[in-house]
Amino acid sequence: VRDAHGRILLITRANPPFRGQLALPGGFVNREESVEDACRREVLEETGLKLKRIRLVGVYSQPGRDPRGPTCSVAYFASVRSGHVKGGDDAREAAWIANWQTADLAFDHRKIITDALRLARHS
Repeated sequence: VRDAHGRILLITRANPPFRGQLALPGGFVNREESVEDACRREVLEETGLKLKRIRLVGVYSQPGRDPRGPTCSVAYFASVRSGHVKGGDDAREAAWIANWQTADLAFDHRKIITDALRLARHS
């Protein structure tokens, strides 16, 4: 999620792995839930924001990307419908980050953000 000022919505992870590091909001898909619905739910739970339009960025499945074991992430570029940013659920904090390029990001989230911004520029 990117705002009108080009800042990226990131959370500070409350739990391992990467506790205390910045990351994209996200989580696991619940039974009988689509990946798109899981995306919207996780962003709302972790940041307090409701999403409107989401657009597929890519699927990330490189071995070793998650120290807990094989994990596949489906990443979306999203627009905000409503809400105020506040950390919740698995996020200690949530904030719009302008200098994400210099931040120590968890997992492979730097690549995901870079891919999303490249996609946004070409659409």
